[in-house]
Amino acid sequence: MILDEFSKSVFVGQEGELFLGGIGVFAGYLGRDDLTSKALVDIDGEMFYRTGDLVKMDNKGLLHYQGRKDHQIKLHGQRIELGEIERCLLNTSVSACVAIKWDDDHLIAYVQSSHIDEEQLRKHCQSHLPHHMVPSLFIVLDKLPLNANGKIDRKHLPPPSSHFSHSLPLNYTNNSEIKTPHDEIESAVHTLWCDILQQNNISIDANIFTIGGHSLLLMQLYHRYQTTFHLETNSLSMTDLFQYPTIREHARFIFRTINTSKYLQGCWSSLHLIQAPASFAQERIFLDEQIRFSSKTNNTIYAIPLLYRV
Repeated sequence: MILDEFSKSVFVGQEGELFLGGIGVFAGYLGRDDLTSKALVDIDGEMFYRTGDLVKMDNKGLLHYQGRKDHQIKLHGQRIELGEIERCLLNTSVSACVAIKWDDDHLIAYVQSSHIDEEQLRKHCQSHLPHHMVPSLFIVLDKLPLNANGKIDRKHLPPPSSHFSHSLPLNYTNNSEIKTPHDEIESAVHTLWCDILQQNNISIDANIFTIGGHSLLLMQLYHRYQTTFHLETNSLSMTDLFQYPTIREHARFIFRTINTSKYLQGCWSSLHLIQAPASFAQERIFLDEQIRFSSKTNNTIYAIPLLYRV
């Protein structure tokens, strides 16, 4: 049985946690009711074992392993699979690694290697992972601690605080240089960031989540962008803002949105078309997009035969 986080059955292709039932399910841990309650769950009068494995079922009924639920975290409103970060790091010359969430605010990567530095690891992750999945700090060790089973012992990893000079600086940008805005849009975005984050000087390459920001502040920025730049509702993607949380990238998306709007207005004008109120069906689709963020569910692909030369 595959269930979502609300203990509801998932659809084909949807990720969920694998639960095992039947006569093979054990009765529980002797004298450890706390462990038993975590491992076993009663579903419609039958006991199921909570595996902690995340899987997807395809149309043929085959299960595809997606990772461990206990290694899946939520950071700044984004769900992150730590195993995906670790797989990315293992594609470098490191022999072992582990990623953790620290202080409820940062991603930390521990790597075992003797010939790679933090800057190389950061550049590799930045080129292969979304911004919100790039660790704030890389700790390179000669050897990672192991438990009795030969697995990495997360409890005995050195505390990240000992590797920061004092604490994570407010303008931590993965770079010692604070870069200033280059144009009007970047300057306007920079002003909004300073206002909402209550800081005086922010590099345009600073990640909002590493300088004291969180998902609610990003939502505030989203609405300030719409009013400041007179953007149409839903013309700017929240998903893009989350995945590329820097002033430089936000300014780039805003610039693209403004240009797209001007281009469409020109097209409508040339075709003598005007905007009209949305139908109830369109409003339903719009509301669904707002809740689920941008998706391709309602996209339709079709061919239109042209009778004239283009």
